[in-house]
Amino acid sequence: MSAFEIIAAALGIISVFFSTRQNVLAWPTSLVNNAMYCVLFFRQKLYALMVLQVLFGLIAVYGWYKWLFGGAARTELKVSRIPPRLATLLAVIGLAAWAAIWLLLSHHTQDVSPGLDAFFFAASLTAQWMMARKYFECWPIWVAINCVSVPFFFFQRSYPTMVQYAVFLVLAISGWRQWKASLATQTL
Repeated sequence: MSAFEIIAAALGIISVFFSTRQNVLAWPTSLVNNAMYCVLFFRQKLYALMVLQVLFGLIAVYGWYKWLFGGAARTELKVSRIPPRLATLLAVIGLAAWAAIWLLLSHHTQDVSPGLDAFFFAASLTAQWMMARKYFECWPIWVAINCVSVPFFFFQRSYPTMVQYAVFLVLAISGWRQWKASLATQTL
């Protein structure tokens, strides 16, 4: 356990807290968290999670812009439901990415957990992009990811990261409820 990992985990928690509240500060705090976890995952030989942090950084810039100007007439983006065809497409792409990344990691790296690393990559990238678009359905995906992440990081002995994902689980449930309430107020 290092102070670096503790700070990275704290920034992750702050970022997700801001996301649940639809506060645009979620994105700059995410950028710092992503940079720090890129280093940590490289050290832990979790290569898909390392690359995921780079992609999260790109999505953070995109999400920051979308949340501020992605709504009608370049206004603040509102929470919405994902169109069913897009949801199906994302599910197919996500499953294919999981399988492809798993194979790549299994045969070409010394990744310590290629199947789970690939799962985290594919599912998290999908959920993060959905969050950048303020699709309500990102939250159940985050709940599932966090349920798997907590025991994974416990067994990796990455305790600050495990605690971060346990808090993420609570925050994902909170975000799910808050975004649902936000959706309800928009349809009145």
